[in-house]
Amino acid sequence: MNLQNKPYPYCEATEIRDLKDMLDIKARTKKKDTAFLFPVESGEMRKTYRDLQADVNAFGTWMYHHKLRGKHVALVGENSYEWLVAFFAAVNGGNVAAAIDRNLPEEEIVQLAKRADADAAFLSDACFRKCGRRVARKSYNLARFDDILREGRLLLKRGETDFLRYEVREDDTAAILFTSGTSGFSKGVELTNRNLAFEITHTSMLFDPEGGVLAVLPFHHAFGLVVGILMVINYGQPIYINKNLRRIREDMERFRPKTMFMVPAFVESFHRQIWAEISKKRMTHPLRGLMKSTDLILRSGVDIRRFAYGAIQKVFGGNLSYIICGGAPLDPTYVREFRSWGIEILNGYGATECSPCTAVNRVAYHRDGTVGVPVPGIEVKVTEEGEVAFRGDLVMKGYYKDPDATREVLIDGWYHTGDLGTVDGDGFITLTGRKKNLIILSNGENISPEELEMNLTRDSGVAEALVYASEGKIVAEVYPDEKHRGDAAYFEKLRNKVNKGRPPYKRIAQIVTVDHAFIKNTNMKILRHKNLPGSGEKDA
Repeated sequence: MNLQNKPYPYCEATEIRDLKDMLDIKARTKKKDTAFLFPVESGEMRKTYRDLQADVNAFGTWMYHHKLRGKHVALVGENSYEWLVAFFAAVNGGNVAAAIDRNLPEEEIVQLAKRADADAAFLSDACFRKCGRRVARKSYNLARFDDILREGRLLLKRGETDFLRYEVREDDTAAILFTSGTSGFSKGVELTNRNLAFEITHTSMLFDPEGGVLAVLPFHHAFGLVVGILMVINYGQPIYINKNLRRIREDMERFRPKTMFMVPAFVESFHRQIWAEISKKRMTHPLRGLMKSTDLILRSGVDIRRFAYGAIQKVFGGNLSYIICGGAPLDPTYVREFRSWGIEILNGYGATECSPCTAVNRVAYHRDGTVGVPVPGIEVKVTEEGEVAFRGDLVMKGYYKDPDATREVLIDGWYHTGDLGTVDGDGFITLTGRKKNLIILSNGENISPEELEMNLTRDSGVAEALVYASEGKIVAEVYPDEKHRGDAAYFEKLRNKVNKGRPPYKRIAQIVTVDHAFIKNTNMKILRHKNLPGSGEKDA
């Protein structure tokens, strides 16, 4: 650990032209190294980088043989090696891969496929049985994966090499990834081959992991796919695919990852579980004292955290050093406490529209409370309205068949994020809230509800919080943890605690407890538009 916390040179990253080029490089330079590990009925399957390229080539050749060239191909299913091979085969053959969240209602999956103009679809067995034949005219069950590869290999032996000879064009659309839709209608983001190659190459310059990665984020999401999978392939590190979040603890113990990519909800959940176990053992105060001591010792240049917090690190398999976190705001309290335990959380920032990563804290150059420094080779600015905007080759082509929505966010090549924030003299970006979420009171004062929500969720009695304005006053809805449900006095004390020292206009007038978790998307972001009073879902 660099205790000076100063700028240092970028990491050496393999520069790629496109995903096909990336697989070619890895199959040539790391052909026998492990690319993927994943559970199967007989135990565990290992795929090398050479295996990965061979499987993609066989799958892509099968697609070409079945007239899937220049088409839009929907992908729907659980995280799996099969899903990834289908994705690579589509993109590397000049098709457009449209990734759709398999947890959506059937009708929504069908509608998104239709909006993406999907000519064909590959679905996991469960999704195929759920809605497969409605998603596209040609729908294929990924349960046939081995048969597809077998046929593809035979076709290659017979001389069908059109897929192998296809040359990827950098400005062609590679994928349509749908935004998470936290404030309404999901939009289809068109990312080109240039976008993906730039993102993978340049973001890799900020972080260079050593050791394996456990993949837990959904592949249909830009962070889970591009950062959590494609970038790791470019690093040449092994990836263990978690197929079911209920098995995450088991997979961490088995694979012992060095790095994990997470959204804040995962970090918060692990944090709660750890402190709950500590509380049961009546060790809260002793551990707090130990953390102060080891932090002080660390500042003197001696690191004893692996020894002192072995029991906590065992929760993550005993080898975890880094968590790359993005997708939503993260309270810096978590960063500091995980660091005390010997796990560095590198908080970052991005958007699907930016392929997605635009900034991240570095291992030895970080500032708690910020989302880090920009990806090399891009520009960042803050508009007069305080909105953060980015420009560079990672910015999307546009929203698929939605020129009006594209014009709203792409202005003179700058992608306007909708996030409010600041950029300091060293380039570190601090976010303060969402432009659309601003509470504007009758006295003209503007308040970011995210700030108050973060203060509320720091309390152990609060599992989730949502802040909004009602009749000119600030109201907070709180979903309590199990221990504090029905304890009105507790939350009145919390309201006074949060309000202390705040100007009157920033004080919470009322805390209302709710008896259910808030509606979220699959990235565990609270869907504000579905939870505020007056929304059909909340009132139903």
